[in-house]
Amino acid sequence: MRSILERDRRGGKPASDFGGEIGWIRARWISGTRPAYADDRRSTVLNPTRSVANIVLDHSECAQVFQQHRIDFCCRGELSLEQAAKERGVELSALLGQLERAIAERRGGAPGAVREVPTPALIDHIVGKHHAYLRKALPFVRPLAAKVARVHGEHNPKLRALDGAVGELSEALLLHLDDEEATLFPALRSAGAHVDPETTRALAAMRDEHLAVAKLLETIRDASDDFALPDWACGSYRALFGELQAIEQDIFQHVHLENHVLAPRFGS
Repeated sequence: MRSILERDRRGGKPASDFGGEIGWIRARWISGTRPAYADDRRSTVLNPTRSVANIVLDHSECAQVFQQHRIDFCCRGELSLEQAAKERGVELSALLGQLERAIAERRGGAPGAVREVPTPALIDHIVGKHHAYLRKALPFVRPLAAKVARVHGEHNPKLRALDGAVGELSEALLLHLDDEEATLFPALRSAGAHVDPETTRALAAMRDEHLAVAKLLETIRDASDDFALPDWACGSYRALFGELQAIEQDIFQHVHLENHVLAPRFGS
């Protein structure tokens, strides 16, 4: 068995290059100089009591480290670093070391830069990059999962569970994207510092739907044995696992922006 090192189909860059994404947003939408507080945050990021979501907000290059350990920094981003390590059975000191090295080798935008992006620009980015990607990727991967399960399900019965989870994920996410674009995002574009009760409920529903998506991603991870390929895997099998890994990485980046950057601007 071997793991896939998949690259993003959209531009040839690693799909997990979240730091590069934040740098792109910053370069396009805000001018700038490095925030005065940036270097100060370097000394606090490794505090084990800090939430994993806030670590990624200030140091986006840490997202890849968390993904390697299946630490959910988007839907369960409120967990402290210490709690997340314990839950995943990762030695805290080893995780701290990996995060420290990632920060030292920073490739992305300046810490905290994404917080400065105006709300309309942030929504444009979420829709133009993440929603557009999922609208192409999900219709492609759903029949591919069915094909692989049909051809290889007898050899590996977990592929049937994988097919079911991919179908659920595709259906749920496409409806979720439609709802956000038709109702929630227009309301947030026109809102001030405070939103009406209906929009507050829509933000809460968004978070609940994100949690449901996170559970489906866990099911896909388990059914695919962390995207590990058997030696006998055919081309379709390999393509499926590569696409699913890229989809997972994109969803983590996407939901992180919605849960921990967009929603908090409106008290959610």
